[in-house]
Amino acid sequence: MARELILLDNKHISVEQMKMSVDRVLECYIRNMPNPPSPLIKSYLREARFWHVATIGRGYKLDPKLISALIERWRPEMHTFHLPCGECTITLQDVHLQLGLPVDGYAVTGSASSSDWSAVCYELLGAIPDYINKGRIQMGWLRDTFPKSDNDSTELERIRYARAYILEIIGGYLMPDLSRNLVHLRWLLKLVDFKAAGKLSWGSAVLAKLYKEMWGATLPNKAKIRGCLSLLQSWARFRFPFLRPRVDHPYSFPLITRWNHSASYVGIPNSLEDIRLLLDQRSDTQFEWTPYDDPAIRAVIPDEYVQNPNAWHVKVPLVNYATVEMHQSDRVLRQFGFRQPILVAPEVFDEEHKVDLRLLNMDWPRYWSGYIEMWENRYDYIPTREPIIVPDLACVPEYMPWFRIHGKPYLLSEEERRQQIRVQRERRGPLNPRRRDDDAGSSTAPTQSAGLSTAPIQSASPSTAPIQCILLEAFLTLFIQKRLLN
Repeated sequence: MARELILLDNKHISVEQMKMSVDRVLECYIRNMPNPPSPLIKSYLREARFWHVATIGRGYKLDPKLISALIERWRPEMHTFHLPCGECTITLQDVHLQLGLPVDGYAVTGSASSSDWSAVCYELLGAIPDYINKGRIQMGWLRDTFPKSDNDSTELERIRYARAYILEIIGGYLMPDLSRNLVHLRWLLKLVDFKAAGKLSWGSAVLAKLYKEMWGATLPNKAKIRGCLSLLQSWARFRFPFLRPRVDHPYSFPLITRWNHSASYVGIPNSLEDIRLLLDQRSDTQFEWTPYDDPAIRAVIPDEYVQNPNAWHVKVPLVNYATVEMHQSDRVLRQFGFRQPILVAPEVFDEEHKVDLRLLNMDWPRYWSGYIEMWENRYDYIPTREPIIVPDLACVPEYMPWFRIHGKPYLLSEEERRQQIRVQRERRGPLNPRRRDDDAGSSTAPTQSAGLSTAPIQSASPSTAPIQCILLEAFLTLFIQKRLLN
């Protein structure tokens, strides 16, 4: 039988937040693109396999309370979320379909150092920024220097503009770091040849970065989180119907673009405590294991993206320069439509998490050669898969009893799980109305979420207030009648 799964509770936010007077809400950041890509560079973006992610555009707004609630469920020991329904996680399938990035390719690694970054910029961008700090340049400089390619531009100018555009996508949207306005030039070294860039597994690099950021954010003293948080948030909205705003618009590809449209938030919780409560109350029966099987969703996914599902199932390390994280596909087989068995606890990547780019002049392909070899032979690491025939038998019979003992399905006590969420106000409109400061700053400010006993009830909009008054009156009437009968 498998051994204990939970090993890091002594330094995990899920334990510490129960002792806090106010909930920790992480500061989240995204830097949306100011303009869609010019059609003049479409061919280059397609060749580099960045065209779909480039069409995501701007307008995505993060929900820091939803993201903070998810981090409370993240178990770095297994690279999975623990919920009443069992283990689940963001997989290579999600990166592939949500962002449209390639996942089946070479590991994104190499040297992150250069003896002359100015020369690299001049050679590949045709310009040298005034500010280069440890291989990082300001994304504002990229926007000012490469505003947009026009019809009179030469092929070389368009190539340079395409490189700058991809750099902005990587630094602002896919793999932002704590600097908020800087992007590392190691990514530029991967864009010398767009065809070669298109053979890289950019999706696995994005997922490795997000996994590591999520691990760091489980530490109680952390106030910020980076990485591709739009992917994390969209994953949750596709999986948890009770956290999903209503969008009256057809699905489109990449799937993450669904949240760029006007949405209704009626009934969607907007406090961390309510989100935490709903995850405990409803995940057991309402978690959607295979949302992409919905015919309306499948219809918009290009056939080329579903021709090789084996690429999603591999259980291998994900490598991104100094970062190595494990893709634990065997722990979430239900997400691929396969029966879930009981598994032994995996190896914890504590030592690997201590390694970062501060190890200068490191030969990362040699440093992580063992893990990279596993990635290169990834199709040798596909777990045993047994199709689900009867939905009620999606797990082996012993799985859920075992998980409830060895995992962490609930954060709240049984008594706390009987509570009701607070009355919510209606919010309608685009997720991120266009503002002049959208492009340069954080999408949110760091906030704290008050508890049920201290937080004020959100005021209702005029259209919902009469209904809420009627419901409240009915509730009070029933309550009084019950007291009288007793």
